[in-house]
Parts: sequence; structure tokens; C-alpha cells
Amino acid sequence: MMVDMQPDLTDGLTEIVATPKFVPAPDICREPLSIGGVAMPSRFFFAPMAGYSSLALRLALRELGGLGLATTELVNARSLIEKRQKAFELSETCDEEEPVSIQLYGHVAAEMIEATKICIGMGATMIDINMGCPVKKIVKSGGGSALLCDVGGATALVDAVVNASSVPVTVKMRLGWDDATPTAPELSRQFEQIGVSAVIIHGRTREQSFMGTVNLPGIASVVEAVDKITVVGNGDVLTLADAERMFRETGCHAISIGRGALGNPFIFRQLDHWAKFGEPGPDPGFTDRLNLMDRHFHKLVELRGEFQACTQFRKSLAWYQHAIRAPKYLYHQLINLPNVARFDETIAAMRSEGPVGPLPSHFEPKIPTPKGPIDKW
Repeated sequence: MMVDMQPDLTDGLTEIVATPKFVPAPDICREPLSIGGVAMPSRFFFAPMAGYSSLALRLALRELGGLGLATTELVNARSLIEKRQKAFELSETCDEEEPVSIQLYGHVAAEMIEATKICIGMGATMIDINMGCPVKKIVKSGGGSALLCDVGGATALVDAVVNASSVPVTVKMRLGWDDATPTAPELSRQFEQIGVSAVIIHGRTREQSFMGTVNLPGIASVVEAVDKITVVGNGDVLTLADAERMFRETGCHAISIGRGALGNPFIFRQLDHWAKFGEPGPDPGFTDRLNLMDRHFHKLVELRGEFQACTQFRKSLAWYQHAIRAPKYLYHQLINLPNVARFDETIAAMRSEGPVGPLPSHFEPKIPTPKGPIDKW
């Protein structure tokens, strides 16, 4: 975003007014996109994040508009086969959020195939294979980023899933295990040849975890390595300018946004408006932001019941508080949220009192950065 400083003469005084100017959206943002024959509503995707990417939040974001593809939190293939309740909660979807991808992790082909069939039966539009998660317990099991170290084994695993799946298969991965082993371009070439429909590239290595900055030339090297399949850029897209830079410097075909969507849940709607009209549209007001918070919580209650909804929603409170600037005493009433009644009473009080300060403006989310390969991102 650029700022044009223009004088505004009022009562003989000169006031400097900042008029935002936004960089134009790349032409590709306005072109239709399909992945494996599935039409995408936009080229702006919601990335999976453990602990956050619930069905309730995905539905709330999609209702705002502008969201292309949403992906579930990563799901253990074996846990699905063993019919564990948590696995089915993580992979739950519905018709209202199509297109949606269910993300699986594992390293045993037979288990991945069986889990893929279960997910298709649950309504998955696509299957996404996780080869990027840096969490130690997942890597130790041979899944996630561990697959980046074995091009042959990873290719064989993905090939087995592709051949068994009746829906498109994509792969989410990092650039490599470390800077010395940038295997993503080679893997992407192999995956294209065996029928993978898209690759989603987080522009960091496993060794980096979430530290440092995203490596845009690394993502560009993946784009250059493939012929036709969709390459989705992921990492550090927090603002409109970040999105434009990701498209321009990597040549990617779509972008996947995680933390940026937690800091600014309206980012998909704003990006879609930017793609169509050159600017993100009006900022959401206090009521818009509070309505989203209300919708998210009550959808959790509908899906998980009162106790789980109150427990799970606490994770999102700090993100919402940054966006709505509610009085602190009301925010504190929600930190140990006991029931739906307390939530409804507090939201009503927030509506009555309004924000205590200016609301964050266009694409200015305050985003904390994880300090290691933890399982909350």
C-alpha cells in the first residue's frame, strides 16, 4: 500500500490527509482457476492451522465472501481408520463450505489410502497430503516434513493415494528439510507426473520452523520446476502488499493464508474486492467484527456443544480483541468462558459500549510469530 499525502484546506488551516493507494492486483487474480477440474471461487485460500481451522471458523469466513479453497486441520490417517472421535471432528465438513480439502498425514500407503476413502465419504472435495508439518511427534512418526527427506518414498506414497482417490489430490510441503536439501522442486516435478493436481508450498524449510522470513525465490523455483499444475504460495501473507509480492515474485497461481486470516478474518473478502476493483473496499466496522465473533462462537456451540465451544473459543479471543478493541473488563469476562449465557451477555455489553480505541485499518493485523515447531500453527 502507498500513501498519497494531500493538503486539505479547512478554516484557513492545512491538514495533511493520508489517502491510501493500493498496488494493482496481478491479472491472474481475475482469471478463473480450477484444480483437478474443481472450480475455485477465488485464488485466495485458507491454510490449515492446528487448533484454529475448525469447521465453525471456516464456515464463518466463507460467509464473508472471497474465500476460494478451505482446508481442514491436519488429520492422522490411522486415527480415522481407528474411528477416533477427535479425528472425525477435525475432518468434519458440510455442503455449505465446498470446495473443501481434508488434509491427511501419515507414511503408510495402505493407511493413507483407507483414510482417503473415508474422507471422500465424508464429503471431501479434495485430499491434501501434509508433507510440511514440523511438529516433532509427527515427524518422528515418519509423516509431515519427514517425507521431504525421501523423494522416492514420498513419491510412492503420493502415487498410491492418487491412484486410489476419486477426487483431486494435492500436497502441502515446505522447501526442504533444511537449506542444504531443497527437495520441493524435484518432488513437485515427480508429483505432477503421477497426477497430483496442485502443490502448496510454504516458503520455509523444516529447520526454520516459523522463524525468519518466507523464501520467495524458493517458491519461484517450484513454479519453474512444473509444467501445468497449480502452485500455491504460502507464508507471511498478512497484507494486500504481501499478496501482491507473493504473486509477482514467485509466479504462483494462488495464495494460501493462515495467520493473516486470524489477524484479519475479512482478508479474503478484501483480497477478492482488490482483485476485481483495485482496492479492498471499506473496512469492516465494529458491528461487522462483533457479528463475526458471535457467528463463530455460536457455530461452535451448534457443532461441539456448550462445554467444548467455550473451551475451544478461548484460543481465538486475543485475535478478536485486537480487532474489536472491547473494554478490557468485558474481554476478561470471556477468558474463562463458562457458558453460552455469559458469552451472550458480554457480547450485548460490547455492542452497547463500543470500542475503546480506533479499530485496526486495512491489512494491519498484529500477528505473533511462533517460536519453534509447535503444534498451534
